[in-house]
Amino acid sequence: MMKIQAVKFRKNGFMTQPFAFGGEDGGDKFDPAIRYRSCLQNYVIDTGKEVILVDTGIPSDFPEEAPDETTMIYTGKNIKPYLEALAELGYKPENISKILITHKHADHTGELKSFPNAQIFVNEDECTASELNGLPNIIPVKFTDGAYHNFPESKKIADGIYYIKAEGHTKGNSIVIAENDGLYYMIHGDVTYTDEALYANKLSVVFEDLQAARETLNRIREFISKNPTVYLSTHTPLGYENLESKRVVDLNNPPKTIPVGDLIFKTKSGKYVCSVCGYVYDPAIGDETQDIAAGTPFEKLPENWRCPRCKQTKDKFNPA
Repeated sequence: MMKIQAVKFRKNGFMTQPFAFGGEDGGDKFDPAIRYRSCLQNYVIDTGKEVILVDTGIPSDFPEEAPDETTMIYTGKNIKPYLEALAELGYKPENISKILITHKHADHTGELKSFPNAQIFVNEDECTASELNGLPNIIPVKFTDGAYHNFPESKKIADGIYYIKAEGHTKGNSIVIAENDGLYYMIHGDVTYTDEALYANKLSVVFEDLQAARETLNRIREFISKNPTVYLSTHTPLGYENLESKRVVDLNNPPKTIPVGDLIFKTKSGKYVCSVCGYVYDPAIGDETQDIAAGTPFEKLPENWRCPRCKQTKDKFNPA
């Protein structure tokens, strides 16, 4: 019998409404004082015959951010490293046969190197991403199994488990749907960052292809309207709360938003972390790709400086 569990490794974070809702309308149309709960978890599917991961957490040496009043998204404080969280559920790296990657960003691919014996399934359009360099066990997916319901391109991974092309957030973005006991468990990475955006039909400010992101969200909402779907997110506690209660999405009845609570801001190290892809800017090293000398503080970087990995602007970085 299939069992789906959340691998939880960060908690007690937050995101602002402009970040979560502002992709199409612009962040200035929304209230930065409105914050939604945030965290980090990925998922493990035990089919009874094999164990399949959907994404693999942040790298074990990834620094914890130190948010302030201007932070757009803070994924929370560390609970434990990803591998420890997985072990707590009863699984070791050697137990994992397949890994399905929703997209390239480091909070979804950070521990891939720890699973050398698993097949890593990745949308073929994502395989050249720097986060996946040097991994010999990558399986480029071409989505050759035709349509899955209203999604045009899919790949069947195992009985009841489907890998689905869903571009937009990144150009190689994918989702996973697991069918179990009459429900459809949709593990989607970052199509939305919080469920409030799903219900409000809003895109976040993080995307590589806005038109494709809109098409993907439209398809997801259409699918949900026709099929009993449990929506499993990465960046909100609603992901594992939905899973644990088998809560089916009703687009006409959004769940009540739970307040974030008091925020505690930490001492900063001088390093800054990209909230999108996880790149760490270290002033002691600088950035040779953009001729930034070692010793340059983040605050002194030119305004046109971009994340070397995902090309996001400076405002997407959080102090660490």
